[in-house]
Amino acid sequence: MSRIGKKPVIIPQAVTVEKKDRCIKASGPLGQLQMDCHPRIKVKIDDSEGKILVENKHPQNRQNRQLHGTMRALIANMLTGVSKGFEKKMEIYGTGFSVKEQGGKLTFQVGFCHPVERVIPKGIKVNIQTGATRGNEVPSRFTLSGIDKCLLGQFAADIRKIRPPEPYKGKGIRYADEHVRRKAGKAFTSGTV
Repeated sequence: MSRIGKKPVIIPQAVTVEKKDRCIKASGPLGQLQMDCHPRIKVKIDDSEGKILVENKHPQNRQNRQLHGTMRALIANMLTGVSKGFEKKMEIYGTGFSVKEQGGKLTFQVGFCHPVERVIPKGIKVNIQTGATRGNEVPSRFTLSGIDKCLLGQFAADIRKIRPPEPYKGKGIRYADEHVRRKAGKAFTSGTV
C-alpha cells in the first residue's frame, strides 16, 4: 500500500469538488481545474466529512501501487491550486542579463547574440521584481504564479533550460532556492622551472 495514497485529501472550505465518471472537477476562489482519474484507481468524494478518498482495488499489482500515490498527490495539488495557488521564484545572474515581458511573451537577454523569447502559457502570471542584473552580485528576479502546478513547473523548467547556471561564476537562470555547486577555475602558477 502507498503511504501517501492512503491519506485522505482534505477539501478546503471555499472549494467545491464534483466527480462525473472518471473526471474530477475542482473549483475555488482562484479558478477551476479538472483531471481524469486512471481507471485502475477508485476515487470517492465524502462531502459530509469534507474529504476525498483514493482507493487501490488491487494493491498487489505494482503499477496500481505507483498510481495510487500519484493520483492522490495530483488531486491534492489540484485542490491547493484552486484555493491558494502556486508560485516559483526565479533569478538570473550575469552582467548585462535581463528579462522583460512584452505582449504575452518573456524576452531574455542572457549572453546570446539574440534575445530569447518564451510565450507565457494561459493561466500563468509573471511578476518581474528586478528586470536587469546589476553586476554579478545583484540578480534579476521574477516570480511565476498559477493554479496548475504541472504547467507552472514545466514552464519554469523550460525557462531554466535557456541558460542553466554554470559552475564557475554561477551565471545563468536558476530557481531562487537552488544551490549551485561552484568549481574553482584553473590556477596558473607563476614561477621558475
